[in-house]
Amino acid sequence: MAGRWIDHWDPEDPSFWQRTGARVANRNLWFSILSEHIGFSIWTMWSVLVLFMGPEYGIDAAGKFFLVAVPTLVGAVLRLPYTFAVARFGGRNWTIVSALLLLIPTILAAVVMQPGTPYGVFIAVAAVGGLGGGNFASSMTNINAFFPERKKGWALGLNAGGGNIGVPVIQLIGLLVIATAGTGAPRILLGVYIPLIVVAAAFAAVKMDNLTSVKNDTGAFRESVQESQTWVMSFLYIGTFGSFIGYSFAFGLVLQNQFGRTPLEAAAVTFIGPLLGSLIRPVGGTLADRLGGARVTFWNFLAMVAATAVIIAASASDSLGLFTAGFVLLFVLTGLGNGSTYKMIPAIFRGQARVAIAGGADEAAAYLRARRISGAVIGIAGAVGALGGLFINLAFRQSFLTTQSGDTAYWSFLVFYVVCAVVSYVVYLRPAPADATAPRAAYAGV
Repeated sequence: MAGRWIDHWDPEDPSFWQRTGARVANRNLWFSILSEHIGFSIWTMWSVLVLFMGPEYGIDAAGKFFLVAVPTLVGAVLRLPYTFAVARFGGRNWTIVSALLLLIPTILAAVVMQPGTPYGVFIAVAAVGGLGGGNFASSMTNINAFFPERKKGWALGLNAGGGNIGVPVIQLIGLLVIATAGTGAPRILLGVYIPLIVVAAAFAAVKMDNLTSVKNDTGAFRESVQESQTWVMSFLYIGTFGSFIGYSFAFGLVLQNQFGRTPLEAAAVTFIGPLLGSLIRPVGGTLADRLGGARVTFWNFLAMVAATAVIIAASASDSLGLFTAGFVLLFVLTGLGNGSTYKMIPAIFRGQARVAIAGGADEAAAYLRARRISGAVIGIAGAVGALGGLFINLAFRQSFLTTQSGDTAYWSFLVFYVVCAVVSYVVYLRPAPADATAPRAAYAGV
């Protein structure tokens, strides 16, 4: 696709940015958010469709948890190739393609959503729904190239938050369909999104641009894979974003199977947690700016431990109100953690650059490496972190399969959050050695 290409793009030049850069970048941002928002909705649509699947579908709780785990896995895997697609095809061009690809899982779901469809067919169609999970990676990569360093935090936060809100929006639409047309009309939900997908692709074609300056930096990717901090941050992101997306898929099923809620009763509350978790994500980044990302992340994981303990207590006492409050709180904390962990990544590599400069390295080269590596790590952490959604749904599946409740899964989540808090402290918050060039010193103030 030839598309619309911009050959000169220098957002760091204040006069260029004021004259034309800000206007073009913001235009691309808003239509990127639209496409990414719908991508999140299609990625998580099976968390809503399973609420329409009553006893006549012949699928038990374990089967439904596995069904919603499949698009989580596919979406996580696709985030890596989607990250590099922007440089290969152009940001505008790939936004058009990635948006139109969402028609495939949506139309297929409309075809198969009826009793009597074999379970294997549902699994295959749910897997195709993972296409929506890749849109986040390409959207973030594209918008990152449009904005100057001083504006990236705001732009990427807005882009990510606007995309995440696609989760509660499709859940709200599902609630409206169930409340008005009943559980026998899942195709209405899918029918709403088919024209929206076409509209998003059309706006991308008309309003967005490609940047010829964006090139694949395979060297940065190779370096980031060899960097230990890549995997530490990916692990922590499993605990934050992985929890957010995993619970977004699973919460409605948990309410149905553990507390006997009807589809309408479950749908009436499932959107609250993802909505609050999406809206509060920028707050996590702001707190990280003020207090330090590692400190916010550490205390946030301890708070997630406490929220999970509340859920365990509510499950033991069969208290639906306390259980729901605990889960909503946990969603909010995943949103805060999403913001603080993503803020940590560039700070970590800037810290490494400062240590290298103190040791005699060239300042410009050191900070250039920090920008290159942090960009690659953001893509890798986003992909690995999304796998947390798979683990959560598999844990729920096994727990309900063996004990007919989620208690075993809740305890495993609590232990994992304790481990995340320990890792945050040990790697980033322990006092640095006296030797200012020691590796630990690079992470002071992260």
